Amino acid sequence: MRKKITVVGSGNVGASVALRLADRELADVVMIDILEGIPQGKGLDILQAGPVMRSDVQVSGTNDYKDTANSDIVVVTAGFPRQPGMSRDDLLMKNYEVIKGTTEKIVQYSPNCILVMVTNPLDAMCQVALRVSKFAKHRVIGMAGVLDSARFRTFIAQELNVSVENVQAFVLGGHGDTMVPLVRYSNVAGIPLTELMDSATIARIVQRTRDGGAEIVKYLKAGSAFYAPSAAVLEMVDAILKDKKKILPCAAYLEGEYGIKGLFVGVPVKLGAKGIEQILEVKVTPEEQAAMLKSAEAVRELVDVIKV
Repeated sequence: MRKKITVVGSGNVGASVALRLADRELADVVMIDILEGIPQGKGLDILQAGPVMRSDVQVSGTNDYKDTANSDIVVVTAGFPRQPGMSRDDLLMKNYEVIKGTTEKIVQYSPNCILVMVTNPLDAMCQVALRVSKFAKHRVIGMAGVLDSARFRTFIAQELNVSVENVQAFVLGGHGDTMVPLVRYSNVAGIPLTELMDSATIARIVQRTRDGGAEIVKYLKAGSAFYAPSAAVLEMVDAILKDKKKILPCAAYLEGEYGIKGLFVGVPVKLGAKGIEQILEVKVTPEEQAAMLKSAEAVRELVDVIKV
């Protein structure tokens, strides 16, 4: 029996996630949205691409959570998108209510699923989902680090004119202005980044990575990124469904790791069939530790506002 994945939200991010999952033939996909007709139409469109893409999975759209029952993974993309001039923090109260209601429905119909959260502000929305669902912490995972790291790797590859496949890099901390790109652990074909770029160039790329989402919002003027975020979700879902034990930077609930307790923050984790199977604590410098704590404090401020 094939696995089943529900994608909550049929906007640009949700539909892109559904398309990538179907193209990869990972599982049957159900898109759900409050908008009537939109998930049904997009689901049917993706389904009809199956013969061309040689993908035999079923794809459907619905407005009824009953159709999402017994999902193995639920990817939550629903919420208000960020607009030009709007910080992630501005989204907080609007999306809190969306995620609270969505999570209640998910738990009702798929009590054994793994939640992959995408809605911003990401770390705070993960906290909402964890509290409302009452799931074990390893079953609520935030998509942030994979996306931020992909942006970091893209800019490094562009700067050095090398293949993105040669670039290894990862970004920790909260998903936003306080993210922490770990330059010391970044390399190109094993060569440390610090041996290939001067500090000014690295600092410029780090800042562009932090501004990665805002840069796209500025261009689009309405809406935000969706192709790269959906690719990041695909990598996470692939690791879970195939039990790959893959090490990826994701938002995880920390209970003392990195000196942070009771918050979702981006860290390296091992993703497998159970969700987050291990949190890896890498050695960080005092400066990196301070940046991690600053990032965690920014998350805490949001969590305190919504009292979760």
